[in-house]
Amino acid sequence: MRARDLVAEFPAVTLDTPVIEAARLLADRDLPGLIVVDDRGSPSSILPGTQVLRLAVPGYCQDDPALARVIDEAHADEFLRTLAGRTVRAALPRTPRELPITDPEATVLELAALMARTHSPLVAVVEGDRLLGAVTLQALLDRVLAS
Repeated sequence: MRARDLVAEFPAVTLDTPVIEAARLLADRDLPGLIVVDDRGSPSSILPGTQVLRLAVPGYCQDDPALARVIDEAHADEFLRTLAGRTVRAALPRTPRELPITDPEATVLELAALMARTHSPLVAVVEGDRLLGAVTLQALLDRVLAS
């Protein structure tokens, strides 16, 4: 089994896409993350859904989870509103990491190793300069466990 057998069309966003739009895309399509493309349409990063949350959740709540508990429910439900006016660029790590990208010939084990090494729930599959789509952790596990 190769990446080409597991790849599915996958939405992409740009660095200038509003983060709230990216969050809606994640939620509406029940996605684990998004592929971020450059001006040429080539993958430049993977944006896991957890990075969108990291940007929205106040730092003091991330540093001390007990503080998140003392915020009243009405205010706690509003935390995503802080994303207004921010772009995907702000949600990406400051230091670029290894890009989880592969070609259509990658094996299932290569895909799994890349996901594990990069802590990414998806791998972009590229042929030449063209983004074919992505292999998600869910698709990979479904296929491996069905064998």
